[in-house]
Amino acid sequence: MAIVTVERLSKIYQIAVKDAGLIGTFNHFWNRQYRTIDAVKEISFAIASGEMVGFLGANGAGKTTTLKMLTGLIHPSSGNVQVAGHIPFRRDTSFLQKITLVMGQKQQLIWDLPAIDSLRMNAAVYDIPDKIFKHRLGELTEMLSLQGKLNQPMRKLSLGERMKAELLAALLHQPQVLFLDEPTLGLDVNAQANVREFLREYNQRYQATILLTSHYMADITALCKRVLLIHQGGLIYDGSLEGLRDNFAPAREVRVEFAQPISDREGLQKYGQILNVDGQAVCFSVPREDLTRVISQILAELEIVDLSINEPAIEDVIGQVFRDGSV
Repeated sequence: MAIVTVERLSKIYQIAVKDAGLIGTFNHFWNRQYRTIDAVKEISFAIASGEMVGFLGANGAGKTTTLKMLTGLIHPSSGNVQVAGHIPFRRDTSFLQKITLVMGQKQQLIWDLPAIDSLRMNAAVYDIPDKIFKHRLGELTEMLSLQGKLNQPMRKLSLGERMKAELLAALLHQPQVLFLDEPTLGLDVNAQANVREFLREYNQRYQATILLTSHYMADITALCKRVLLIHQGGLIYDGSLEGLRDNFAPAREVRVEFAQPISDREGLQKYGQILNVDGQAVCFSVPREDLTRVISQILAELEIVDLSINEPAIEDVIGQVFRDGSV
């Protein structure tokens, strides 16, 4: 059953246009002109309860604008959206208790205070009884490996520890739906892995629904079976990562290392498009439907030392989708 439903959701901004110079300033004051920006264009999707979905797009594609509409921070220009049975922009108290929004470039905990003080304040805001607060605090502290860190001022924690504390604060009221905007932004490899492992465990333990944006593909591939791709405000793909790779990158890379130096490069072109030659090794691009035939042909006709078949990197596939603007 869908816990997030989006139907033809759009957000349009009117931006004032000003010419340079004094005359431009006067014209801007007396006869202001505007241009229209379609930040989000009639996107539609649904997310099931307990599902973890990646939300991908280049900078300025409309990801954060969409998340802000889903959390009720901005009012959509048109379309319908429901999250956990609520219309977000009404900002009902019962709705706010069911969701959370974490932005990797923003912080909610007070810089000079120990994290525990801000957490107690959050508990008061969400009207969490003291007994439940202590139980959830202990549980999340253990899951995030923050033992002994919450009594230190936030400014004395490492970046990874601060991000974990921000997650703890955002999840203290045990929301049903998590909107995560770049939660691993700026973290080192180990800290990213720790945050990913926590999100996986949290999802499994509480069946929380997660919509995750990240520029680190390792976050998406590790956590999300399904991805939404947004490009210039429009949703251009909704499906599995494997489906995206199969649909958009139907060729495979075949690397062959020959026993002897390569003497007839042109003769090798019948096996596939030559991507590069490195010493006695050649990389071919071979269509998926021809792969079995080509491999059999290479093994039967050529004297080789090694052969490997590689899937295209998902980062390269998605980058190509964004460059082309469609799948």
